[in-house]
Amino acid sequence: MEKYVYLFEEGSKEMKELLGGKGANLAEMAKLGLPVPPGFTITTKACIHFLKNNGKYPEGLKEQILDALKRVEAKAKRKFGGKPALLVSVRSGAPVSMPGMMDTILNLGLNEETMKAIIEETNNERFAYDLYRRLIQMFGEIVKGIDQRKFDSVLEKKKEEKGVKFDSELDASDMKAIVEEFKKIYKKEAGEEFPEDVFEQLFQAIDAVFNSWNNKRAITYRKLHGLPDDMGTAVNIQMMVYGNKNEKSGTGVAFTRNPSTGEKELYGEYLLSAQGEDVVAGIRTPKPIKELAKEMPKAYEELEKIAKKLEEHYKDMQDFEFTIEDSKLYMLQTRTGKRTAMAAVRIAVEMANEGLIDKNEAIMRVTPGQLNQLLHKQIDPNAKLDVIAKGLPASPGAACGKVVFDADVAEAMANEKEKVILVRPETTPEDIHGVIAAQGVLTSRGGMTSHAAVVARGMGKPCVAGCEALQIDLEKKQAKVGDIVIKEFDWLTIDGTSGNVILGQAPMIEPKMGKDIKTLLGWADSIRKLGVKTNADNPVDSAKAREFGAEGIGLCRTEHMFMAKERVPIVHEMIMAESEEERKKALAKLLKMQRQDFYEIFKVMDGLPVTIRLLDPPLHEFLPNKEVLTEEIRDLECKQCKEKINLEKEIEEKAQILKKARTLAEANPMLGHRGVRLGLTFPEIYEMQVQAIIEAAIKAMNEGVDVKLQIMIPLVGIAKELEKMRAIVEKKASEIMEKEGKKVEYKIGTMIELPRACVVADEIAKHAEFFSFGTNDLTQTTFGFSRDDAEAKFLPQYIEQGILEANPFAQLDTAGVGELMKIAIQKGRAANKSLELGICGEHGGNPASIEFCHKVGLDYVSCSPYRVPIARLAAAQAAIKHSK
Repeated sequence: MEKYVYLFEEGSKEMKELLGGKGANLAEMAKLGLPVPPGFTITTKACIHFLKNNGKYPEGLKEQILDALKRVEAKAKRKFGGKPALLVSVRSGAPVSMPGMMDTILNLGLNEETMKAIIEETNNERFAYDLYRRLIQMFGEIVKGIDQRKFDSVLEKKKEEKGVKFDSELDASDMKAIVEEFKKIYKKEAGEEFPEDVFEQLFQAIDAVFNSWNNKRAITYRKLHGLPDDMGTAVNIQMMVYGNKNEKSGTGVAFTRNPSTGEKELYGEYLLSAQGEDVVAGIRTPKPIKELAKEMPKAYEELEKIAKKLEEHYKDMQDFEFTIEDSKLYMLQTRTGKRTAMAAVRIAVEMANEGLIDKNEAIMRVTPGQLNQLLHKQIDPNAKLDVIAKGLPASPGAACGKVVFDADVAEAMANEKEKVILVRPETTPEDIHGVIAAQGVLTSRGGMTSHAAVVARGMGKPCVAGCEALQIDLEKKQAKVGDIVIKEFDWLTIDGTSGNVILGQAPMIEPKMGKDIKTLLGWADSIRKLGVKTNADNPVDSAKAREFGAEGIGLCRTEHMFMAKERVPIVHEMIMAESEEERKKALAKLLKMQRQDFYEIFKVMDGLPVTIRLLDPPLHEFLPNKEVLTEEIRDLECKQCKEKINLEKEIEEKAQILKKARTLAEANPMLGHRGVRLGLTFPEIYEMQVQAIIEAAIKAMNEGVDVKLQIMIPLVGIAKELEKMRAIVEKKASEIMEKEGKKVEYKIGTMIELPRACVVADEIAKHAEFFSFGTNDLTQTTFGFSRDDAEAKFLPQYIEQGILEANPFAQLDTAGVGELMKIAIQKGRAANKSLELGICGEHGGNPASIEFCHKVGLDYVSCSPYRVPIARLAAAQAAIKHSK
């Protein structure tokens, strides 16, 4: 017969799947010789059988429970339902910690007979009736579903009647009267008397705890944390010890270290003359654990010793529950304590320095998500918030400011030291100055890799994208969420970590990259195999990335340099050019600007590689939106007519831009005239960029800067494209070097972002020194998804329905995109043994994707500056995980 019941001394901490976290740790504490009240655990297998078979116990379970109970009686020298009375608690305990999600019932085994036995034993009638009223209420709520408020109102009425504030101030006669009222409520609501049979109480309580695995809050918690529904909960049955017995009794919860700061100190709360639920219920204000040293010094000293023993045994910070009965200390639970991100880093580093864990374990203890929190401003977790909408958490951190709907207004207000949130339906390259000026960005359209999201992440600014509940009226300069109207200059807070949009000014916590983070990342750097570079397009981002530990620039997007407000008219001039000569004239103006950009970046990245991608987007992306232009022309014509003023010149200029925009418009621009295709049809554009790059490199080298240059050709899918483009680049570079009389060493490579490029990677590799996987576009072209449309229209449903496990634009699709990458890696390296391989899509900063990059043998990942520390940690964790 299968064993479904384990006495505490029969289990161990390794048996979490079977005994649940609480049961396994109670067993472990019992083995360590700690003062644990005797008890036993019913396994998760019993729960699963119970739930699958309409509440039927597996064969032999009832007998095993009764047998284990007899053994507890023998140890306790007490009798369940007899004299001296043994009372028990029935507590849930899942394999994974789910605090407060399932049910607990205390004081089981009370009836008229055992009440007399307890009164006789303790000579304390008040204590006995306090236990009884607690049992009736908990049993009524949990087993019978009686509304808690019905019981609470009786208690409150009695306290009011007696003119007291706390339950502990009520006397024995008060408690007796409350028990009688509770029994009446129970009979009325449950349709039966409160059970006198203590075994009926016990088995109904066990059933209720099994069923609590599927209560609404437990299901919601599992869904939120991605936990499976088929684990089941164990049930722990344990002898009651009484923190409410007298003034020498109490109960508390403590941590072996401070869970907020990570400081090495006993941290927690306790209450004298109370039971466990009183501490967390907030009815009475608990006292800080330090005060126990004054009130009960012997118990406190023992608690400190136990805390030390637990930490040394589990090698992690513990969160434990204890009860003191008549000055004797008992341990009721221990588990790995939940902690803030700040505490997680400090505890990991200090435990490694103390020799409790090694450096590898310290690195594995801190999640990339925790590190991410520390690098961005966060909303105070204790603040009360007015959350009005939720969008996609596109760029982490929190920001607060006055709402503006226009990039120019954002810039103007920021110049006046005003904090603003830029709110737009979506952002375009022309909004870049507004994004730079704003504290954060909120859009009603677009996804996790939309323009707003990518640019904000690159700048380390919070962004909430695709907030569809937000109806933006740019003309009225207001937005609506249901009946709530947000006007220009109203205060708004956005949380790019959760996607929440909050009315008003939420209080913030400033980010810190303290010595503990630096120590932990230093250890990570000594372990990881993957290099970590950054995606940066300007000196400020480059410097920030270097400060965060980036080992070079893996992607410098030159098109972002065209987006500055003062450059847009020159870019328009280049696009509007009717001849090559006109185009070259405009390009000459841009040349000076690009040269200065590259020079500044080379200086910041002195001694580190800089990979510059030549122009990638189609030209029409630099022109205003066709619909917006049409509207502007119509407005100018109306104004001319109404006000009788001559606006023909302005109308003609806009009409010409509109005509060009229509000419350049493409049915599917993502697959259109862009990247290398643009460079081959308009070689003068790429030639200007190469000239700017080489001239900047020579200027920097002349000043003693160590320039390590790589030039990247985007969107290559045919080997001939790269062969021809390489020849153009080399020819132009040679001309400049000959003219300047200085040689610049550089490499030429390509971005692999098309399925065909992966399949013919061996042919392409003959013309390249490096490949960089552009996984944003490779994901689009592999799935046939339009990124923004997919994220806005159907990807959330795909994930909810289990069609996809995760958003493939946030976490690399290893089954599809990953397999194409493997083909490209294998074929590329076979054709070119010295080929350098990296990734520069947004996946380069995603921990799960970084692990895949480690496994397939890439040389580096490249991500936005604020993701660099996360990538360093994730790369080390991947190395540790796959070295075992």
